[in-house]
Amino acid sequence: MVGAESGASCSIVLLASGAGTLAQSVLDSTADADCPYRVAALVSDRDCEAVARAERAGLPTAVIRPSDFADRADWDAALRDAVAVHDPDWVVSAGFMRILGSAFLERFDGVVVNTHPALLPSFPGAHAVRDALAYGVAVTGCTVHVVDSGVDTGPVIAQRAVEVRPDDTEASLHERIKVVEREMLVDVLAAAARGRLHIDGRKVVRS
Repeated sequence: MVGAESGASCSIVLLASGAGTLAQSVLDSTADADCPYRVAALVSDRDCEAVARAERAGLPTAVIRPSDFADRADWDAALRDAVAVHDPDWVVSAGFMRILGSAFLERFDGVVVNTHPALLPSFPGAHAVRDALAYGVAVTGCTVHVVDSGVDTGPVIAQRAVEVRPDDTEASLHERIKVVEREMLVDVLAAAARGRLHIDGRKVVRS
């Protein structure tokens, strides 16, 4: 079984790098009295709106800038330590634009989740929506997956489809994907906090 025991004591740390709309959806979800998790902190690699959103919500924040460290390994260790101080049950990459290194993933093995705006394994990487449009698919979508040492290669937890419309631009399609992505992430986190996710190799079973 992956994750924490059920109940509101389940703790989440958010990683975010940009506007923070995905992180905001998680923050908003905790206002529900039945929400089984709480957000302990938000950690970023830069000063951004996501940090400001967390601060407005009264949460601890930390900014771990790669430029402040001699190399990537030192930065990765510092990021690990900034998250570990909150002792989270789950770490959520909510628009975090950095690849997590070995020190971080060894410390949080199996409990880091990421959202991706495509139906993996199709269209991994930073330009998933653009790549889906360029390929000419009729359906794309979004994925929540466990983070491993590859790029968008970890076990898939959940996926939802989004139709590609004939007049879609990258921006319009991405906006519709984001709506579904936010809902799916909150749903997955609730299942994780209640101990309902089980990993068997590459398969994630939801009980």
